[in-house]
Amino acid sequence: MPFPKFIPHNRIAYDRVPVQLKVLPGIRERLKMVENWQAKIRVYIDKLIEEDGG
Repeated sequence: MPFPKFIPHNRIAYDRVPVQLKVLPGIRERLKMVENWQAKIRVYIDKLIEEDGG
């Protein structure tokens, strides 16, 4: 049985269009070393939107 490539951890599907941003050189490699970095960024974005009244 093949290993699943992606298993969502929430009830609502993610948007098909990704959010993209430019970062300084070296940040991308350092970010990949952070465990579960995508989930942490999603939480941070949710908090940012709540705080700024989005």
